Parts: sequence; C-alpha cells; structure tokens
Amino acid sequence: MGGYVYILASRKNGTLYTGVTSDLEQRMWEHREGITGGFVKRYGVHRLVWYRDYADIRDAIEDEKRIKRWRRKWKLELIDGINPEWDDLYDILNH
Repeated sequence: MGGYVYILASRKNGTLYTGVTSDLEQRMWEHREGITGGFVKRYGVHRLVWYRDYADIRDAIEDEKRIKRWRRKWKLELIDGINPEWDDLYDILNH
C-alpha cells in the first residue's frame, strides 16, 4: 500500500504541520472539517503546500519522521522549491 507525506501551512511562511497518510484526499478533508483536532485545528493549519507520494507507506512514514526533524528553514526551502506562491494544492487533488 502506498502513502503520502504532506506539509500544511496556516499561510505563507506561517505555522507548519508535517503528516503522513495512505489517503491524502480523505486526510485533507478531515483536517479541513476539524475532525482530526489537535495541532492542526488549534493553529488553523489547513493549506496543503507540499506533498510527495510513495509506493510503500513504510517509506512515507520513514520520510515523515526525517522531515519532522528538519530545521524550519529546510522545510521552507522544500515548499518554495515546488510551490513558491504557497498555493493550496488541495484544489489540485479534487480535479
């Protein structure tokens, strides 16, 4: 089974959240509806600004742990590399 690592942001250069899931579209819906609660809900971190897909969920979990340990600057550079305007990529998932 495959998976995804994703980064959410409250706004450009705002609060970041890194997560992992096997169903990105479903997880984004849960975050936006406040179902997941916790950090994402408390800080209004709903904008999907980066994600990567993996053939094996175990690789996704490993990479998520690695990215969570990164310095904030590295995460910002990762996002800027593919999404310099910090557009909400959730719209792409639904089309």
